[in-house]
Amino acid sequence: MSQKPLRKAVFPVGGLGTRFLPATKAVPKEMMPVVDRPLIQYAVDEAIEAGIEQMIFVTGRGKSAIEDHFDIAYELEATMKARGKSLDILDATRLTPGNVAYVRQQEPMGLGHAVWCARDIVGDEPFAIFLADELMVGQPGCMKQMVEAYNRVGGNVVCGYEVPDDETDRYGIVEPGAVDGQLVEVKSLIEKPKLGTAPSNLMIPGRYILQPEVMRILETQGPGAGNEIQLTDAMAQLIGKQPFHAFKFGGDRYDCGDKAGYIQANLALAVARDDIGPKVRAFAKQLLG
Repeated sequence: MSQKPLRKAVFPVGGLGTRFLPATKAVPKEMMPVVDRPLIQYAVDEAIEAGIEQMIFVTGRGKSAIEDHFDIAYELEATMKARGKSLDILDATRLTPGNVAYVRQQEPMGLGHAVWCARDIVGDEPFAIFLADELMVGQPGCMKQMVEAYNRVGGNVVCGYEVPDDETDRYGIVEPGAVDGQLVEVKSLIEKPKLGTAPSNLMIPGRYILQPEVMRILETQGPGAGNEIQLTDAMAQLIGKQPFHAFKFGGDRYDCGDKAGYIQANLALAVARDDIGPKVRAFAKQLLG
């Protein structure tokens, strides 16, 4: 089956980050660091690893730090060079001209609306969506594995992640069809099903590969839950018309939109590092007595 290659990714970064106030009053939540890299950098690195060429950020007011982060920091670089310091650490933060686009979401009207704001840049191509506050850790990365699956089956591929049965009421859940290894056919998507009614424990953690037709649906879609334009509602309309699969990701997921999840991500990634791991691990043991 031949399909267009995946070249573009949309990063909806216009949210207000109210759950992390006051930290996010002047700093975008996507710029909050896990150890020494901002969340948005992890998402962009994952996209680059997956072969994605163009990054499309859907921003809002007060998000200029994200644009600055992926730009050349002339004064910083000049100072580092003058002091004989290597600039290698900044390599991943410099996106080449033309490979990054910014579009404003003027008002916070939901994830579906944010994605729709990128329609003219996406054009008639499949595209990925990354929610940066979901930190996905695996080798290879989550999106790289999803792209490999997409190249086999085409259509739409969302990430699927298994959660305990008592958490299924917090997420969009997949109603599964045929299973082929890590690929699961999606028969429908149920948004936050009541406990005990979920058709599976496979939730969708903020990684998607969608066909451009979803933009036509979002164009005319009215508000759904929370009076926001929901991406899940638009995706549901593609099921049955185009191939639709979930790819079961076997790595780790950290919900960095949640305070406890954010702290867990910092700890987990810190102890995995050679430079600071031993020190952090020793402190954690001491702290827990």
